[in-house]
Amino acid sequence: MEPKVLLKKFFMSALISNTRLNFSRLKHRIKRKDIPIVHYFHQVDDPYSHLAVQKISMLKENYDISFKFHLCGPPSKDEQGDSSRFHSWALADARNISEHYKTKLPRGINKISENQKIVAEEKLSRELNGHHFTETAIELGEKLWSGQTLPLTGSKTIEPTRGSNLRKKLGHWLSGTFYYEGEWYWGVDRLLHLESRLVEAGLGSANAPPCVPRPHESPGEPFEEKDLTLEFFPSLRSPYSAICFDRVVALANETGVKLKTLPVMPMMMRGVKASRSKQFYILTDAKREAVYYGQAFGPIVDPIGEPVIEAFKLLTAMIKMDKETEYCGNYLKAAWSEGIDITRPEGLKKVVERTGVSWNKVTEEKEASGWEAILDKNLSRMLEFGFWGVPSFNLTGGDAEDFSCWGQDRLWLLRHEIEKRTIKKKPNERVWK
Repeated sequence: MEPKVLLKKFFMSALISNTRLNFSRLKHRIKRKDIPIVHYFHQVDDPYSHLAVQKISMLKENYDISFKFHLCGPPSKDEQGDSSRFHSWALADARNISEHYKTKLPRGINKISENQKIVAEEKLSRELNGHHFTETAIELGEKLWSGQTLPLTGSKTIEPTRGSNLRKKLGHWLSGTFYYEGEWYWGVDRLLHLESRLVEAGLGSANAPPCVPRPHESPGEPFEEKDLTLEFFPSLRSPYSAICFDRVVALANETGVKLKTLPVMPMMMRGVKASRSKQFYILTDAKREAVYYGQAFGPIVDPIGEPVIEAFKLLTAMIKMDKETEYCGNYLKAAWSEGIDITRPEGLKKVVERTGVSWNKVTEEKEASGWEAILDKNLSRMLEFGFWGVPSFNLTGGDAEDFSCWGQDRLWLLRHEIEKRTIKKKPNERVWK
């Protein structure tokens, strides 16, 4: 292993280690002098914020914490990844999960106007240090997303700028986020991690159920219908793809859907920017998600650049042998949970042989350029659904419309959509058509 690869492996593995995490938490506990404070960053025209703010009262009631509220603006265009698709994706996703998290998101309009946003910000700015921020935020959000018009005012508050600056200083870029003593929790999805931490710190009852549980990916009954296809778009340099790959394969096997694995080029190799703080959050978030789902994560050898290209040069041969899913899964496991040096031919050879393919045979069929057309086609297909990142999914077949979503934390939603399209066969039951 080259020194620079070894150094990066050590650094990335240290970032996600329990030692670093425990030290960081201890440091913040020592610094704490009063009631623990959770900072919440609210963007009035962000659908995720509207879901998140609805859970704060319940958290207040169940944990010995206080909240500090901040208004904030949207992420910058670079931070959004694809600014032309960001809002549409966020709104569609928030609508998809809202009911499952027992929250409300009116469907009156798809975008809140700038004038209405300014009015709501001014009204909320008066409640930042008061006792009615959450109630006011929910009330204003209900009106705004329902399409009601708030009376215009002549003033504009600077609070969103202040909040955005603080958010950036503390290491995040998104809205509807919670910050507690060195760690970030984005939206309703990650509140279970915040709750777990609060319980661990003795700030809540270990016997009480979580206020915001995540829907389960629990196996269902055998399925009679098997005419569904799940298109799965991973990347070989995606920690989120790595921690969900086995779960996606298991979901397909359990439900009988046909799985099509369609890998795409890593985002940063497509010119999508990611700040250092964003990369840090993704790594540490992937680690806690991996722990939650019982998936291995780390040690890590980052395959960015030429190693990924060398891996993709074998893709055409793998597709011909119907081995692309197994190959991608083995590569991700080697890079993201075993620390195998996939930057060298010896590491890639190990991945190939684990896939049950002859190294000599596959290297003889290696293509210098054909793989690019495959990745471009996969990316174009993924972009059709409004996604620019991975892992993304598209479910087709059955009587319902096609369903697409983005995120390793949406497999429970995919299962729900599969069940909507599928007849479950019960014992001794005849299915009439």
